[in-house]
Amino acid sequence: MKFLSFLISKVFLKNLSIAILIAAGVIFGSLLFLHIYTGHGRVRQVPDFKGMNPEEVEKVTKKHKLQFVIIDSIYSQQVERGHVVLQHPEPGFNVKKTRKIFLTINAVKPEMVKVPNVVGLSLRQARSLLQTSGLIIGKLSFVPDLARNNVLKQKNNGIEIEEGDSLKKNAVIDLVLGKGLSNQKTPVPDLVSLNLEIAKQKILGSSLNLGAYTFDETIENEEDSITAFIWKQNPEYAENYRIPLGSSVYIWLTVDLTKLPQTDTTTIKLELDSEI
Repeated sequence: MKFLSFLISKVFLKNLSIAILIAAGVIFGSLLFLHIYTGHGRVRQVPDFKGMNPEEVEKVTKKHKLQFVIIDSIYSQQVERGHVVLQHPEPGFNVKKTRKIFLTINAVKPEMVKVPNVVGLSLRQARSLLQTSGLIIGKLSFVPDLARNNVLKQKNNGIEIEEGDSLKKNAVIDLVLGKGLSNQKTPVPDLVSLNLEIAKQKILGSSLNLGAYTFDETIENEEDSITAFIWKQNPEYAENYRIPLGSSVYIWLTVDLTKLPQTDTTTIKLELDSEI
């Protein structure tokens, strides 16, 4: 009876009310603190940092109350050196204040590759090996030698290079090849209606050099230059016509089909459409 009397006494009820109020206050205060601390329901979109340098990134992150961390660098031709290539989270992703944005930048120093040894290989083998190594074949020159169309020297900017030398990726390698002990000649390839890249391959495959190439007035933008085709070449193609190894072939490009022989226009247009 005494215990029941205590439970309904004014003293107990008063203390119980105070305890409930304190507990409610603690819970409410904790929830309010967490709401403020975590910024619940308040998010912002991640800006697009791609193409920015670190100074520009810092200004943007401060404006949006975000943080950034550069975690890696790669080699890319998409943006300038030292500028952002990749980011995580992606642009437009909703994040809370002070969220860290992880960035990958384009390496400041150029990517270097090791020069393979193509001396003694055929032109076809040398081209494949250099392309695999991240290098580009430049000018071909021919000298009298028993080993016809085989590489005798490899050069960069006029200086002979050896296996293991380091060059920037996509550096140009000029090759000196043998042309046999006679005045070897090669057929002139038919380049009319071909695009620039395919023409380069045919010229190189014929042991010739690409001379100057000229776009006419119909080429107005980069897309036009990609779809342009050859309408004139010098020397011109003729059956059984041959020129010395290493000679230059000059080409003119257009997107105007009327510059081609009219009888071939429909066929060439279909070929171009199928390539596109």
